Parts: sequence; C-alpha cells; structure tokens
Amino acid sequence: MLYGFAGKILHVDLSIGQLYVEEPGEEFYRHYLGGSLMGLYYLWKNTSRGSSPLSPENTLTFAVSAPTGLPVSGQSRCTVTCLSPSSGGVSDSQAGGFWPAELKYSGFDAIVIRGAATEPVYLWVHDGTAELRDASHLWGKLTLDVDRMLKDELGDNKIEIAQIGPAGEKKANFAAIMNMSNRAWGRTGVGAVMGSKRLKAIVLRGNQKVQAADKKGIVALARKGAKLFPESDMEEFGQLGTADTVMANYGAGGLPTNNWNSGVMPTLEAAEAISGERLYDELLKGAAERKQDKEGRDTCYACIVRCKRVVQSEWEGHKLMPEYGGPEYETIATFGSYCGVDDLHAITYANQLCNQYGVDTISCGATLSWAMDCFEKGLISPEECDGIELKFGDAKAMITMLEKTLKREGFGDVLAEGSEKAAERLGKGHEYLMTVKGQEMPAHMPQVKRSLAVIYATNPFGADHQSSEHDPMYSPNSYNGSDDWPGYKVFLSQLGLNKPQRTKVLNEEKIEYALKTQYNYSAMDTMGICQFVYGPAWQLFGPQDIVDLLAAATGWDVSVSDVQAYGRRRLNLMRALNAREGIASDRDTLPQKLFKKALVGGRSDGICLDDAEFQAGLTTYYRQAGWDISTGIPTRETLQECGLPWVADELGL
Repeated sequence: MLYGFAGKILHVDLSIGQLYVEEPGEEFYRHYLGGSLMGLYYLWKNTSRGSSPLSPENTLTFAVSAPTGLPVSGQSRCTVTCLSPSSGGVSDSQAGGFWPAELKYSGFDAIVIRGAATEPVYLWVHDGTAELRDASHLWGKLTLDVDRMLKDELGDNKIEIAQIGPAGEKKANFAAIMNMSNRAWGRTGVGAVMGSKRLKAIVLRGNQKVQAADKKGIVALARKGAKLFPESDMEEFGQLGTADTVMANYGAGGLPTNNWNSGVMPTLEAAEAISGERLYDELLKGAAERKQDKEGRDTCYACIVRCKRVVQSEWEGHKLMPEYGGPEYETIATFGSYCGVDDLHAITYANQLCNQYGVDTISCGATLSWAMDCFEKGLISPEECDGIELKFGDAKAMITMLEKTLKREGFGDVLAEGSEKAAERLGKGHEYLMTVKGQEMPAHMPQVKRSLAVIYATNPFGADHQSSEHDPMYSPNSYNGSDDWPGYKVFLSQLGLNKPQRTKVLNEEKIEYALKTQYNYSAMDTMGICQFVYGPAWQLFGPQDIVDLLAAATGWDVSVSDVQAYGRRRLNLMRALNAREGIASDRDTLPQKLFKKALVGGRSDGICLDDAEFQAGLTTYYRQAGWDISTGIPTRETLQECGLPWVADELGL
C-alpha cells in the first residue's frame, strides 16, 4: 500500500477541455516526493524549451506531499510551479491554509494544468472526480465575493477555493493566487500565469482519508509539538505572527526603509508604530475587548501555532475586514518602511486591497517604493504619476497609486509590470531597482545578514527570504541557545553545523551553513511542510522531526541525509531548468545599490556590501554546491548524484 499519498495526479488540458488521472507507482513518489520537486518534474516534462510564461505551453502545477492532511502541526502547505513572468525561468511559490489538506482529501496529490481556455472556467474537484465549469460570472470579481458566490453555487460552505483576483485576470506581473481570500501563493507571478490560462479558480471538496503508515508516530509528533510549544520561541510567534520581527530588524539596522536607502525608520516611535506589538494591541479582531488570543488569530489545518493575523478596524472610512486577514512582516515592511509610511492602519488597508485583487504584497509594495524613489529623485514627474505626489511617507498617495496599480489604470498600468519591467518601459530608474532575476527583494537585508547576499543572488527564482536560515541563528549567542530552549544548537547540529560564526562574516563555514540550511528549506518545500513550524533553527520542530514525520507518514526508512538529498535534488533541478532557459551565473547578481550606496542611520549606518567579498562567496558557494564555477550550472556529476542523469542528458552535459 502507498501510505501518505492519494496515489493520483490530476492532469487538465484547458485548450481542449480534457481531464485525465495518472497513477504513478511508489518509485516515482520516492524520487520526486511531492510539493516543489514534483511540480518541477512536470514543468520540465510538459513545457518545451523557450516557452513564454504567459503562453498556453507553460505548465502550472499545484502539488502537496506525504504529510499533507495528517493531524499534526505545519503540514498543510502546497507549492505552485510554472515558468515565471518575472524572470522567464523557474517559478515557485508556497501557501498554507486548508486548501492543501483538502486537495489530498479530494483524492489527488497534484493538479497539472496545461493549455488555455477560450473563455473563463473554474475547476471543480470533489471526491476523486473533476470537471470544468463556466466562470464568466466570476470574472472581474474580488476574491471574497468569489468565495461567497461559489459556496452558494455549490451549496457547500466547506469547499476550499484557490483563485485569482482581477489583477491575475489582467496579468499583473506580480499577481498572486489566493485561498481563503488571505493566503497567497504570492511570489514569482503565478497569478498572472493562471490568468493567462483563463482559469479563475480551483475548487475542492473531499472526504477521502489520508492513511499514515504509523498512526501512533503521527500522534506522538503532534503531542510533542503541543508540549514543546509553550517552551519554545514559537509561543510569542503565535501571538504576534511574523510582525514580531519588525523591532528586531529595526534594532539591527536591517529594516529596509525608503527603498533601501536606510535600515531604520527615522525614529524609534515610527518603527514602534508599525510593530507587531502595535498590531496586536490595536488592530487584531477583539483587541478592544482584549480577546486577541481568541479572535485575532487564525490557523492552517491542524496547526497549534495559530500565527495568522485577523484584523478588524478602519482607515479613512474604509473597513478593515477580518476575512482578508492582517499584514505579515514582509507586508508591513514593503508598504510601511520601504515607503516611509508609519500608519499601520494604512498598511493594513493596503494588505486588504492586495488580497482583494490578488497580488504579492512584497513585489507590489516594493514597486511602489521604487516609484517613490524615482519621484523624489526627479526621474518621474507628477504628470507621469497622474498628478499624484508620490513621496515617501505619504500614506494617502501610496494607497491611491496602489488602487490604480491593482486596476491597471493610468500610471498604475506601468507599475503593474513590476519595478524592473516598469523601468524598461520608462527607460529610466534602473539604478534604483531592488530586484534579482526580475523579482523585488524581500525585507531582510544582506548588509546585516551577510549569507543572504549569496542566497539572494543564486536562488533560482529570485531573491527569497525563505530559502535558507538567516545569519543570526548561527551566531555564537543564538547557537548556544538557552536553558529554556536549546533548539538552535540541537537542530543545527543535526545538519552537521557546529561552528557558529558572527553575523556579518561571509566565510567558508558561513557558506556551508547557508547551503545546508538551503537544502533543508528546499526539502520542506518538497515535503509540503511549514518553515515556521519545522526547520533547522528557531522553529518548533527540527531536522530529525522532519525525518520522523516522513517515516510515520510513508513507512519508509529515511534519515536526515535522505531528507537533505530531496532538498538538494530540488535545488539542482531548478538550476538546471533555468540553464535550459538560458539563465546561468550571469543572472546571479545583486542590485548595485547594495554595493555603491552606504546605508544611513541606525546600527547599519555606513554599511554597504563589498563586491570582492561577495564574488569570493559566490565562487565558494558554486564549489560547495557542485556547480560549474564559471557558469553556475550543476555539473553532470552533481546531477547524477542527485538522481537526475536524464536532466544532464537533456542539457548535453
């Protein structure tokens, strides 16, 4: 028996309206497992070299894995893969909620979508069957409206819906795919790809059980998590969410401000005004009655952490609706500090607008920040901005331009292309871009977390803050842990990391730390588990717990090295796919602003990246990863070690 998996893959060809079911054997699942790695396999096999990301030839895959749907924290994650409209290379995005578990309950481990419909459709998947239905009545509607309409139409309030909003329909370059109207497959433009296929939504409902090989093992892990939770750093994380990190990054001089001109807000009061503590005290649902712990936090399926924000307030007469969730750290940064805005209500309204229209808050907010920088430098005139004085710190101007961007109206039509393509279209502003491989950088600064410089540059789908563990977790103070929570040292030691380094060091050991934790994060994206629950450092569970979870779900005899091998296989398949599309070491670059412009203010005052150190770190990383030093492409030997000899053959290595 194939434990942990549904054992079925649903294939959909929208061009001809054909659906069929594939039933791979256990050997396939053992090799590609699920999540990102499985999606990459189908992307490579079904999308020809040189295909345009917005063409019908692009393959869009939703994939979960063996633990998905089991009653243990942090397992309800799904990965979407395709070619990215930002880079032309691989696209990869994760989201949580209840939709991933429901995909397994509906009878499938993945949905592989090709072609494009002539008219809007939605896919209805229920208890092992699937059908395409007309979605013309849903086209143009906001996400919450679509949720309600489909629940009424199908007569079931328990259906789970993944959908694009109007921004995806109009193929905004940073469009997202949403579920629950507040969980986003946000990064790399996956919503634009779904929009190009005229696929409005994928609706799920199922009652099929997930059979674990070792049910007692799953129960034991769930109980372990419940016991560890109040002792770990995750209890505060559950209370404040990712917004908990606003003040920590501010204190380190690592809170990107005014399009990365500084690492701090102008004053401590301005930083505190957008902090997780302020969000908890003033905006969470039930805050006025001090019921945040009961009403202001939502969760993903079967997760004890409950880190999702739920807000209820208003900004300038606009209701902040709990159905659209609340802002995460990245959103607070990109619409807050990136834009010099210290109005948390305005930031939360920006988050709501993004969830209504379906866009990535990181790239969208960062694009507005870039436009503000260009405006203040005199490169963009008020006339070009439709009369809007697009200045740092002006919350009303930011919201007005955001609304135009989401609707692709006026100058917003330019900004909806993302900052890099907007600069190309305008023919100016390139020196102020903060992008890697066409994707806007997230809110963690490599000037103060040095290994992120190499990870941002080399990551196959652009700069990403959830592709490796950050430097502070391997500093001597953090690594030694505490009497209450020794997890840092224990977890990292399980990966063979026991030589902690200072945060701003980029040496051989720090590169090894970055690469090994990158493999671990890559494995988590393949297993479909949450990086805020499992991980090598500050999370609730560690690498050995990941092994125990996979073994209990599947019955396989696995080890930490086996799990790391999955992560390595995924990373190398991504790099190889990029190489197939003509993307190699020439795209492993960072914005020149990081090297040429020193930060101003706070603990990072005067700091910028050193190009010689970065280039040396890049070479070390290529060597440790087993990639060609000059091209950054995995060698044939490395691909063979990863169980991907067919990829080496197709690349002609």
